[in-house]
Amino acid sequence: MATVLVSAGVQLAMAGTAAADPPSSAWAKLRMCEASGRYDIVASHGGYYGAYQFDLPTWRSVGGSGYPHRASPAEQDFRALYLYRMRGWQPWVCARKLGLRADGDARSKRVPTRAEAAYIGGGGAPAPVPPSGMPAWPGRVYAYGDCAPALRTWQLRMNKYGYDFEGTGCYYAETRAAVLALQRANGIKDSGLLGPKTWEAAWKGKPPR
Repeated sequence: MATVLVSAGVQLAMAGTAAADPPSSAWAKLRMCEASGRYDIVASHGGYYGAYQFDLPTWRSVGGSGYPHRASPAEQDFRALYLYRMRGWQPWVCARKLGLRADGDARSKRVPTRAEAAYIGGGGAPAPVPPSGMPAWPGRVYAYGDCAPALRTWQLRMNKYGYDFEGTGCYYAETRAAVLALQRANGIKDSGLLGPKTWEAAWKGKPPR
């Protein structure tokens, strides 16, 4: 669980090119240990939120707003890398349990860019959401060629309508065909863009014909 430990007067250096950063497999193990891989989870005893089990002071110390579990997966990934750059693996109990080792960017104080954090989700981070509960719209419109953990959630949901997605989290021809079919079935402009209406239709709309 990520807990806050603030040192007064820390000067945050602006990000340059990443020197190292842990591999996506390490982040996947951390998420699974902390939150069963789920970005929308809240600890049963309260106080810890999302895939990286941030508490609110820690979340805010790295620029997060609102509640972590309500933020998009990409936002949670970014704030987790930000925290790692500030404090290494220290905030996470699971990192010690898993024996995760710090590298050159741990405690470097270099603020990451969102592009640098994009690799963390690995295209398959969030656990499938039960059909009865629609996950929150991730806040991004997806197009052909995009890869994101939220796309995996949408793909796996579409398997309920007879598709056979492996859940790669990447938007290619099969995903585009499913997006267009769902849009046409629900009277949504068939743009091929996976926006909030198309996202919601996967849980609350009519199945593709």
